[in-house]
Amino acid sequence: MSLTIHSSFLPHLDPEASLAFYRDVLGFEVRNDVGYEGMRWITVGPADQPDTAIVLHPPGVGPGMTDEDRTALLEIIAKGSYFGVNLASTDLDGTFASLEAAGAEVVQEPVDQPYGLRDCAFRDPAGNLIRIQQVG
Repeated sequence: MSLTIHSSFLPHLDPEASLAFYRDVLGFEVRNDVGYEGMRWITVGPADQPDTAIVLHPPGVGPGMTDEDRTALLEIIAKGSYFGVNLASTDLDGTFASLEAAGAEVVQEPVDQPYGLRDCAFRDPAGNLIRIQQVG
């Protein structure tokens, strides 16, 4: 069996703010931008990784989702404790400086973790945690 990661999903609360963050701040390319009944699903990813993507989606959409469930979900997202993604950089300090200069919300400056990784963290406009790890 051979499996690869094709796409991962992160909720957005404001599609334009999320689009600006992932496209303009992180430098990801926009691969798809689909609207339906006032909602948007935006697919982004690194230009040099065409087979890996993040789908930014409206939260709380789907069959069986009650108003109570949707409210609870939006509260969790607002706290920044719902979803996240780990990215990697060969120049963590340079990447951190670029994102900080672009106004990204800093959660953690670059630090050597006790489990052997060096990483930093930001939040996207929806509050999703974006961890960036040093590689190479």
